[in-house]
Amino acid sequence: MSDNSLSSVTTETEQVHVILIDDEEAIRKATRQWLNLAGIEVVDYASADAALPNISAGWNGVIVSDIRMPGMDGMQFAREVQKIDQDLPVILVTAHGDVSMAVEAMRDGVYDFIEKPVEPDLLVDRIQRASEKRRLIIENRQLHKLLSQGPSLENRMIGQSKTMVSLRQQILQLCQTPVDIVINGATGTGKEMVARCLHDFSARSEQPFVAVNCGAIPENLFESELFGHEKGAFTGAQERRIGKIEHAQKGTLFLDEIESMPINFQIKLLRVLQERKLERVGSNKEIELDLWVIAATKENLAEASQEGRFREDLYYRFNVVELHLPKLCHRREDIPQLFEFFARKAALQYERDYQTPDEQDLALLMDYEWPGNVRQLRNIAERYVLGMADSRTIRAILGQGIDDHAEISVQSLSDRVGAFERQVIIQALKRHKGSILAVTEELDLPRRTLNNKMKLYDIHRKDYVN
Repeated sequence: MSDNSLSSVTTETEQVHVILIDDEEAIRKATRQWLNLAGIEVVDYASADAALPNISAGWNGVIVSDIRMPGMDGMQFAREVQKIDQDLPVILVTAHGDVSMAVEAMRDGVYDFIEKPVEPDLLVDRIQRASEKRRLIIENRQLHKLLSQGPSLENRMIGQSKTMVSLRQQILQLCQTPVDIVINGATGTGKEMVARCLHDFSARSEQPFVAVNCGAIPENLFESELFGHEKGAFTGAQERRIGKIEHAQKGTLFLDEIESMPINFQIKLLRVLQERKLERVGSNKEIELDLWVIAATKENLAEASQEGRFREDLYYRFNVVELHLPKLCHRREDIPQLFEFFARKAALQYERDYQTPDEQDLALLMDYEWPGNVRQLRNIAERYVLGMADSRTIRAILGQGIDDHAEISVQSLSDRVGAFERQVIIQALKRHKGSILAVTEELDLPRRTLNNKMKLYDIHRKDYVN
């Protein structure tokens, strides 16, 4: 077999790592040379006992081991590896007479086996397949860990733009002193997510979070839906019903699309906010309330109140604190991180592979105007993973959203170039796990230039070292 055939086998950008175990030095040396020529990094050991202490649960690589060895044989070694990490791929190298044994080992969780004499091309192919599977397992574990880390606000309010950093700081401050709040933001910017974070990081986190979409309740049902009613209060009231406001007792009431609330009902809501008391429909008994009220709107309530569409006194009741959520096109530097989060989450949910967008697709994501904001980006990320287009490229999925009539970006050219450049450097650091040398080689940048750009864009290498 020629060197050329070997060098053409590995085209992976990710470094493949192998632990090789064989008691015969000549075989270890030859196999290590084959794999090195294919671009695979190899650490070899003469015995399973020597290799075992160097294997950890989070190691991102593949193990290749002979079966028949002095001391601990390959079968026992594979079982010990599974105790460390049951998903760590082990490839057993076996003589013809041990095939049935190797097949049995695969039933017990061994990744694969190869018969002697070993064909280098076959071994490299099996290692690369196993390495790719291992990489996906590690990524899924990291995502599971991310999704389970509820206490971290950064894991829920994703983004490192100045706007998002400031918003997270505001949330942490406001949740300590729960005054009634109005959240203002366009459709899809994450108003309910902000409301849930305010609740979850407050002292009321163990109590109910009750969300009410004011735009989805028919006007004739508003009072009953929010205040509740007593049995026999009106025709059809067959039993007592606890309303949404009372259901939020001790917790948080989230009133979404509050601008849609009928004007006559706004008076009743104002009284509840001021007195923290309510009466169910058909009852004369006042119920004391202990709740935090958070409202959300996509309109300018000040303008709505001036136009008579929203009560001015209710507006001023909420206007003590108002949070403004930015449109996605106003925080473009967060787009790649958001896209990757949603896409990896979808890949995990639907058991699909995730392929990192290339620079051209990344530029397209950052240049698009995103009229549907974060909600639209999440939808696009899911479609990207599911492959619901003729091509898996971002251009094919966005389709008609990109044309000569697209809205001109609100950012200057230099800002857009800077945001893109920042994300290219961040993605390269992620791929190379913080290796500055590898990033300079990939991006063809002098070390000093890269350092200056990282300083300019506030990028820290330590954030991307695993």
